[in-house]
Amino acid sequence: MSDWYYSNTVLLQQTLTTLLMALSIQIPMRMGVFSFAGIGAFGIGGYTAAAAMLHLGWGTFPSIVLGMVIPGVVVYLLGLIIHKLNGLYLGMATIAFTLIVAVVAVNGGELTGGAAGLFGALGDLTFESILVVTIIVIAITQLTESRGLGRRIDAVREDPELANAMGINVARYRKLSFLASGLVGGLAGGITTLLRSTITPAEVNFHLVVLALTVIVVGGTRSWFGVVIGSVVFVWLPTLVSFVSEWEEFIYGVIVVLAALFLPNGVLGVLRDLWHRIRTRDVRDTGDEPVRPDMTKVES
Repeated sequence: MSDWYYSNTVLLQQTLTTLLMALSIQIPMRMGVFSFAGIGAFGIGGYTAAAAMLHLGWGTFPSIVLGMVIPGVVVYLLGLIIHKLNGLYLGMATIAFTLIVAVVAVNGGELTGGAAGLFGALGDLTFESILVVTIIVIAITQLTESRGLGRRIDAVREDPELANAMGINVARYRKLSFLASGLVGGLAGGITTLLRSTITPAEVNFHLVVLALTVIVVGGTRSWFGVVIGSVVFVWLPTLVSFVSEWEEFIYGVIVVLAALFLPNGVLGVLRDLWHRIRTRDVRDTGDEPVRPDMTKVES
């Protein structure tokens, strides 16, 4: 086990950082906010953490915290401006924000290292420390998926007008989704940068949007566990299909298309359906009547 762990440490770390990055998109998506601002936050967080370490001489932990706070504030302010947009218009606005972050990085002079980026910002990070941080983020995310808060978020996503009529402040939830996206995206960017010790404008681009979307679509959009599944698939898949060399991207594309066509709720949806069928079969075998859950009102 230890030999496997040491030989795959980089992949394990990459799985966790990909998971955090994808969560920065999935969290607002669960509230019906089709925003990619978390990718821009990823870039801001990465540059902030690297600059804090290289220019200010800060340690690993303070640099990562600053890499969370600044993009969190920036993305929240962005949300105050564009939170009324919906669908494609909101998606395009946040993609533009991500591209602007890359342009600012190129023209940032000594602060961002220009087109060459920043080098030498190597943090004191281990897989265990990243795992602890990721578990904390997942635990907080789980709280937003359960009980009253989870039902309110579902109502905001499914029918905003009805949610408003029931006393739920939809605008506040949408704005907070930008804040959460910025904090988690910045955290992912800071950790990733201090692991690699470098960040360049080319790393903060549209390809991260595509990666995050494919992780969410394949794994499942409605729960953090779907993001875990998608992250594992797309981080570890290259090690399984490396023998096809130039056909690797084609295989990725086929997987995404098949998931979109036949797995509308992702792999997590399939697992849930399978579990439901198993439980239903067990109930039939024992002759017990299934217990129906109470229909609880959405709390305001």
